[in-house]
Amino acid sequence: MTTAAAVHDPVSRLITDPEKDQPLEDDIRLLGKLLGDTVREQEGDELFGLIENIRRAAVRFYRRDDPSGRAEMTDLVSTLNPHQAIVVTRAFSYFSHFANMAEDEHHIRRTRAHAIAGSPPRPGSVAHALDRMLEAGWTADNIARFLDDALISPVLTAHPTEVRRQSTMRRELQMAELLDKLDRGGWTEEERQELLDKLRRAILGLWQTNLLRQTKLNVLDEVENGLSYYDYTFFKEVPRLHESLSDQLNTIRRGNQRQETHLYAGLAPESDNRDLACFLRIGSWIGGDRDGNPYVTEDILRETLDRHARKIIGYYQSELSKLEGELSLSSRLVNVSAELTALAEQYGEDNVHLDVEPYRRAIIVIRKRLAATEARLLGQASEPTNDQPAYERAADFAADLDTINASLLENGSGRLTRGRLRYLRRAVRCFGFHLASLDLRQNSAVHEQVVTELFAAVRPALDYAALDEDARIELLCSELQEPRPLVRRDWDYSDVTKRELAILECAAGGRARLGASAITTSIISNTESVSDLLELAVLLKETGLLTPAGAPGLQIVPLFETIADLRNCTGIMDRLLALPAYRRLLEARGNVQEVMLGYSDSNKDGGYFTSGWELHKAEEKLIDLFDKRGVRLRLFHGRGGAVGRGGGPSYEAILAQPEGAVNGQFRMTEQGEIISSKYTNPHLGRRNLETLVAATLEASLPSGPAANSISRTAPSLAQARDVMESLSQAAFQAYCALIYETPGFADYFWHSTVINEIATLNIGSRPASRKKLGRIEDLRAIPWVFSWSQSRVMLPGWYGFGTAVARWCEEHPREGMEILREIYRTTPFFRTQISNIDMVLAKTDMAIARCYAELVEDPGLRDHIFRQIEAEHERAVDAILSITGHDRLLAENPMLERSIRNRFPYIDPLNHLQIDLLRKHRAGDNDPKILRGIQLTINGIAAGLRNSG
Repeated sequence: MTTAAAVHDPVSRLITDPEKDQPLEDDIRLLGKLLGDTVREQEGDELFGLIENIRRAAVRFYRRDDPSGRAEMTDLVSTLNPHQAIVVTRAFSYFSHFANMAEDEHHIRRTRAHAIAGSPPRPGSVAHALDRMLEAGWTADNIARFLDDALISPVLTAHPTEVRRQSTMRRELQMAELLDKLDRGGWTEEERQELLDKLRRAILGLWQTNLLRQTKLNVLDEVENGLSYYDYTFFKEVPRLHESLSDQLNTIRRGNQRQETHLYAGLAPESDNRDLACFLRIGSWIGGDRDGNPYVTEDILRETLDRHARKIIGYYQSELSKLEGELSLSSRLVNVSAELTALAEQYGEDNVHLDVEPYRRAIIVIRKRLAATEARLLGQASEPTNDQPAYERAADFAADLDTINASLLENGSGRLTRGRLRYLRRAVRCFGFHLASLDLRQNSAVHEQVVTELFAAVRPALDYAALDEDARIELLCSELQEPRPLVRRDWDYSDVTKRELAILECAAGGRARLGASAITTSIISNTESVSDLLELAVLLKETGLLTPAGAPGLQIVPLFETIADLRNCTGIMDRLLALPAYRRLLEARGNVQEVMLGYSDSNKDGGYFTSGWELHKAEEKLIDLFDKRGVRLRLFHGRGGAVGRGGGPSYEAILAQPEGAVNGQFRMTEQGEIISSKYTNPHLGRRNLETLVAATLEASLPSGPAANSISRTAPSLAQARDVMESLSQAAFQAYCALIYETPGFADYFWHSTVINEIATLNIGSRPASRKKLGRIEDLRAIPWVFSWSQSRVMLPGWYGFGTAVARWCEEHPREGMEILREIYRTTPFFRTQISNIDMVLAKTDMAIARCYAELVEDPGLRDHIFRQIEAEHERAVDAILSITGHDRLLAENPMLERSIRNRFPYIDPLNHLQIDLLRKHRAGDNDPKILRGIQLTINGIAAGLRNSG
């Protein structure tokens, strides 16, 4: 019951009051009203009234369970002409964007309220993870030493499911900041009206801005998009997260009650901080991933590395300029260390204003040296160098900043070290001169083609492609020990080989310029054999990225993607790790081997549940193998945004990993719209980074609820595994029977979804298909999932599971369901799978899906396939409700349930508009407004669903 005091305390109300979501409703209502005012002003009363009638009808259906509302809404939508359709689509699309913004702000509001109220640390926070570790017997020094060898790395990719433009995101971020200011309160009426006027202007600016890109993105556009998240979040929050954790560990060391340094709390007092390693590092594929992308060339790779370096040096210069303004300390008032004095004396210019300001002179020297470094690395500097020498390494730059820090500490100014200087010093250690570690990726078939050509040039009688696997391994291991070059500089290789060699040589040059951290990893997609890894090793050796002596070089990372590959990966890695030639390479890299597991293709290959189970089994087997071989395993998780591509809440997913799968090492891809939803807003960005760190720490504990994803408290460990295996086999059979064995299914898919129209959007540089064929096998996983999301079927996230549960219960009529319920209660892996299926089923709408099915011209094919999908959906919902014991979906996820209630009335009209426009477009209507309308509906539906690809 809410106390009287809490009624008058807005912070307490946000935590305890049943009406704690009222501020969210108020924000949504405010943004909706301002959007409506804008539409009325810009488009007139008639169109505004039409939009309102559609909105009210959709709301009546969703919130009042009135079927006539949907009928009225679809009738209204069907009467729109192309111009009206575009205006209506834009209005509902923007409302979905605004609902997202309001929800994000409410999450921030609630998190802040808990921090202000001093609530216990919440799951997903670093403070909660530290409590878990302390309860398990760890000390602050244990944790710090553990982090010395840890690597937690979100890796940005350019996989194209983000349909928003940067100009739109920047405007929305401005609106979010205004909402936040309004929420803080304390404004006069005049000040409040000024904030509202700024919101109105921002909405008007959005309304008059194209929602869609007018030209197709190229790779460098994608690079720039990736770099923007450093400005939004990473530059600020990566250093702050490290220093926050450092403060918390030092507070623990002092034995005092920990002063939590959450997102909104102040800094802990000055302390003798133990130097904490930079364990959180941002990675990227953008500009280095050439698997299926012919536009990633040597020039693109070089320009990508240059832009990385230019971005980080520009940030350092900006921070140094601000620091120069802050450290105006006079040598007449404070003492200065001899080292700082020597650094300041390098200034060498006559400036009476700086004679007694040694810190400013020292910072100017650093800035000039940094400008000289920029000139050395990139050929030109954005600032004059005044003949100062360039830094050879980022560590030398860090050393000069340490000189400033040490002088301030020695002379009573330690508090001044804990602001901008502190975070700048940490940034240099995290980002160096390279900014992000760029991964290279290429398909194994390309590596094979290149190696075949290289051998043919030096040994014409040898047909490498015709060799069996044993002969290939023997030849490649021998070549790794061979000092003479394999590449002939006088040979005319194919364009493919020339391009691959040029890219690898460019990578070697980039590492020499910017440091080894600029490119650390080369990934082999479609890894199917030991020779696939050895082929890359030979290519890296030939281009200077590995040396015969075994000096540290690139990590060679296999990517196992299909169900078959996941089942075979342990045997491949076992044979590889038994090879002395390869073990020497591993020893040079600290005896660490990274393995990447692909969630997207395994899901397209075998369905959601089977993909998850096969990934889980593969991890367990790899853990056992690497332990036996004495090699440290680092898993790299290729997860997408949607559940059908391995998406879902990161915290639960990491905690559901098998015991030993994490151990302080966790890399995962961040893709498409997930990048912008996580990292555009710095407050949300910090929260998501902290969740990733917290989950990695907790999952690294050797015992406890996070340790065993197949719990030993289930009916029995063996029985739980047998149940998972039975469910997986049945789900796999059902999924494959529909997708790969049903005649005409590919035609059904191509006609009942917007897959063809998605290809017209300018959202990525890669083609949608690997080959220009109509086969599902050749389609990339991203458009596969994205298309099913648009049609509200969400098929990749649930199909096959209902059949699997029904079959299990038929075979075990007495105790089958109770066994599943017990495993659900006790097994994190199964609970996470069920939670994700629950989430995706809640976003599924079979009534709308049936309307998309009507786009299939063959009535026999349409009815045959849709009936199967509809029946399986019913079985899946029944299975989830029976296992969880709930009477509705999302019973344990009230936040998402609330979100669906708020946003789905605004997605439904977009779906019906899309269907109507698709009919006209496919019937041959060439009005460009129709295609543009379809593209706008794709944007709006994706925004409303949030994790759609």
